[in-house]
Amino acid sequence: MTPQRHAHLDALAMVIMVVICATWGLNQIAVKVANAGISPVLQAGLRSAGATLLLLAWSAARGHRLFDRDGSLKAGLAAGVMFAAEFALIFWGLSYTAASRAVVFLYTAPFVVALGVHLLVPGERLTRGQVVGLLAAFAGIVAAFGENLSLPSGRQWIGDTMILVAAILWGATTVLVRCSRLSSIRAGKTLFYQLAVSAVTLPPASLALGEKGLTDPTPLAWASLAFQTVGVAFVSYLVWFWLITRYPATKLSAFSFLTPLFGMALGHLLLGEPITPMLATAMALVAAGIWLVNRRKG
Repeated sequence: MTPQRHAHLDALAMVIMVVICATWGLNQIAVKVANAGISPVLQAGLRSAGATLLLLAWSAARGHRLFDRDGSLKAGLAAGVMFAAEFALIFWGLSYTAASRAVVFLYTAPFVVALGVHLLVPGERLTRGQVVGLLAAFAGIVAAFGENLSLPSGRQWIGDTMILVAAILWGATTVLVRCSRLSSIRAGKTLFYQLAVSAVTLPPASLALGEKGLTDPTPLAWASLAFQTVGVAFVSYLVWFWLITRYPATKLSAFSFLTPLFGMALGHLLLGEPITPMLATAMALVAAGIWLVNRRKG
């Protein structure tokens, strides 16, 4: 049964997106904590494997079939490959470039989503106000992280390029879900394709990259991985794909600009990382951008 689609984000969708962005921002902290004992790409693979098992159990309990033939296999496998490649490139790219540079390149993804649905979905064409809103939100991210955004040195451009390709893959995956058979199947099955493919491909990628694997994981590192598995890869991604099938993708993606700002704020609160006065300016720009993207015509 095709899900009912909404032309605008309602209050429920907006609240859910803020919670999701906060969860994704906290995920950045969890990855940093777990990095002390578990290599990053292996983390992503273990996270996907654990979340796949949770999704299988959840689907079985609810009577949702994940293996029926419904015409979604090709699109689902393509989404899975892009999902796995995105995370491999992000974690690998971070070994070449700084996180503060990476986040600016990564959050070009909403522009990929906006362009894709503008070209492929007649009902979601961009207005001038929405373009301005996206640019304002992105300007907020640049303002927040711009102090460390200098010209690349040495091999830093390699990491920048990897993160930019990862952003394109993230945006393209969202567009694929919105424009393919995946938009009319259960969110659980859409997520299953991506988790299962990444669970199979990321651990070998970790070996190919020469990661050390499980070095000396502490109980806190395991707890961080558990949060990534349950809270992020299972719950938040399941809700995210549910939202994509029901609400305009461009308007949802605009909220993702909140994620790195949540990450910065939570890093300050939980890890004592320094924070600058530019965060208030960045939050104002992002909030204005989200309002412009979601403002109703007339």
